[in-house]
Amino acid sequence: MSAPTGLQVELRQDAPIPLAAEFSCAPGEVLALVGPSGSGKTTILRSIAGAYRPRHGAVAINGETWFCSDDNIHLPPHRRAVGMVFQNYALFPHLTALQNVMTAMDHLPRGEREAEARHLLQMVHLGGLEERRPAALSGGQQQRVAVARALARKPQVLLLDEPFSAVDKATRQRLYREIAELRRALHLPIVLVTHDLDEAAMLADRLAVLHHGRTLQTGTPEEVTTRPLSPEVARLVNLRNVFDATVTGRRDGGGVIIQWSGMTMETVKDTRLPIGTAVCWVIPDGFVVVHRRDRPSRGEHENPVSGMVESMLSIGQAAMLTMRPHHDARLPLHFSVPLHVARRNGLAPGVEVTVSLLAEGIHLMPAA
Repeated sequence: MSAPTGLQVELRQDAPIPLAAEFSCAPGEVLALVGPSGSGKTTILRSIAGAYRPRHGAVAINGETWFCSDDNIHLPPHRRAVGMVFQNYALFPHLTALQNVMTAMDHLPRGEREAEARHLLQMVHLGGLEERRPAALSGGQQQRVAVARALARKPQVLLLDEPFSAVDKATRQRLYREIAELRRALHLPIVLVTHDLDEAAMLADRLAVLHHGRTLQTGTPEEVTTRPLSPEVARLVNLRNVFDATVTGRRDGGGVIIQWSGMTMETVKDTRLPIGTAVCWVIPDGFVVVHRRDRPSRGEHENPVSGMVESMLSIGQAAMLTMRPHHDARLPLHFSVPLHVARRNGLAPGVEVTVSLLAEGIHLMPAA
């Protein structure tokens, strides 16, 4: 049997930093590690790079073992083909962009280093800026130098630790496109650490949700954000509509009927949960549909919930709303609509509104 390709990581320890992380990342794939501060994301990157040695576990790339606690293997950082881009870029301020990239080329003969460094700077769109020092470069340009230096090591894996946090939004959007171009050209595993879920969903093929060093769920952005494995994951990926319920029956043709604080709800997924089972359920706000006043809405008869708008916040062309349902005002329902929809329907704090909770968007989970 051939050895697995890509990055394989399994890290375990109770202290000093709890870790129970396990994931893989294939060549050409971007895996985003997401979770709150203190969830172990940077420690995991340092463990891959060799800068931190966990108590137990293994790290392997393309069948080559870099760390294995059982076999007492721990390659030092300089023997691991890792390219790493830090949050603050960690460039040498006294060196030019060209010289910064050349510092990572000890593996090449001296006569070949400058040409290769110029090629890498061209690849990250910095041709013509080779002689500038970091202080004379913008934040986005410094980040590109850091990426070129990381690639100069001919890495087998690229690690990005909050690489976009120090630049403005417009620069960040340009860098997103460039990273997308690079990942197609490089065909190596890329592990991205970010606190920004939108950024992770935009750049990554898969997300690994972490909390207190534990991998809670790994999957595509759509899987994780619409079908979380637990209420804990749902809250960590900013799903605000998480509620308790009880399974009370089944629909003909599949699906589950649940009781939510006295209200009967229908879902489309048959989970085979026994009647009487306590569950949590979640619905992304994209599956909350406002009933229009001028004509019926799609799904108007599907799990209708009436209530009063408690708050409305306009962000760009979107309106973020919180509604207190009439059947239980203790359970606020959060959703968003285009701003023109909110205005057309006269939505504002204190206004009565009815929404439908589309059955296809209701996801059931084990009770917390």
